[in-house]
Amino acid sequence: MVKAWDAYRTKAEMYEKMYMRIRNVCGLLGVILPWLALFSAGIAEHPSNEWWWSISATYYQSPALVGVLVPASIVLISYIGYTAVDDWITGLSGVFGLGIVLFPCQVSWIEESTRVGFFQLPIETSNILHMICASAFFFLLAYNSIFLFTRTNKEGNMTERKKLRNKIYKGCGWGMIGLEVLFVLLAVTPAPGYCTMITEIILLFLFGMSWLVKGDFFPCFRDKEE
Repeated sequence: MVKAWDAYRTKAEMYEKMYMRIRNVCGLLGVILPWLALFSAGIAEHPSNEWWWSISATYYQSPALVGVLVPASIVLISYIGYTAVDDWITGLSGVFGLGIVLFPCQVSWIEESTRVGFFQLPIETSNILHMICASAFFFLLAYNSIFLFTRTNKEGNMTERKKLRNKIYKGCGWGMIGLEVLFVLLAVTPAPGYCTMITEIILLFLFGMSWLVKGDFFPCFRDKEE
């Protein structure tokens, strides 16, 4: 009986560590994506002064966006949560993340009607699908952070550090939603083009931080008894 319990406990601990590692991988990929994209596109030939105005625009100069976002999306699609809602939210997040790559955005240095991306769609059509996928991707990640990460299976016994983590999750989630609203404002106002890049960097940072905290990456946010 003791050996059976030890085997069960070891297996449970193994699965818990695996989930933590998956969450941390997702978080780290989100945090490093903008900097890796900027670096790799920065050392390539620049077709326009606008090459750095968005992470999506670096798609045409560097494999960084594809190399980071595709693995992150596959991890999200493969992620198994505690409930069916978790599975749907993370799975759809991964699908829309792949959509960001499959449907490249429109850029000033490529002529209209040029066929781009995996499906070779006209760049104007691809851009519309790209924007839909990006909006849905971050909205679902925000929903996950606000409503799913904040749940607890300890009814009425939430630790102080769990309360702190919940504040971080909600802050990251609402921050992502606020930045999505800012995207709309940037699109209808004569704001400098590089504002999009800054907004995307912050968006990905919030996404990454939420998943890193969920993955116990930072010891200061872990429950003391753990």
